[in-house]
Amino acid sequence: MNRRIAHLALLVRDYDEAIQFYTQKLGFSLVEDTRLSETKRWVLVSPGGPNDCCLLLARAATEEQGAFVGNQSGGRVFLFLYTDDFWRDYERIRAAGVRFVRPPKQELYGTVAVFADLYGNLWDLLEPTR
Repeated sequence: MNRRIAHLALLVRDYDEAIQFYTQKLGFSLVEDTRLSETKRWVLVSPGGPNDCCLLLARAATEEQGAFVGNQSGGRVFLFLYTDDFWRDYERIRAAGVRFVRPPKQELYGTVAVFADLYGNLWDLLEPTR
């Protein structure tokens, strides 16, 4: 059996500002941007390639959904961005203006720092111990 998580939906306020953040500041690839209606688009971004797990940037369509933009995990770290070179990516992301909320730290499992995306969702940047 070959199964995998293909996409994770991430609530955003605006498609274009989210695309800009993820592609320009985090260096993700824009995998797809298809208009589905006047108000809805299918937008996929990925830190790897199109066959890796992608974020589906889902514009909040209701007031209730809008309340969760930036806090989809109740204030916990929500997503984990693995890297093969922590310091390269840390310096690049920081230089792009991304706000780190916890400084780099060496843990048993690897080197990690926590950053906030444009809406406040928390991410781990993590180079696992080999």
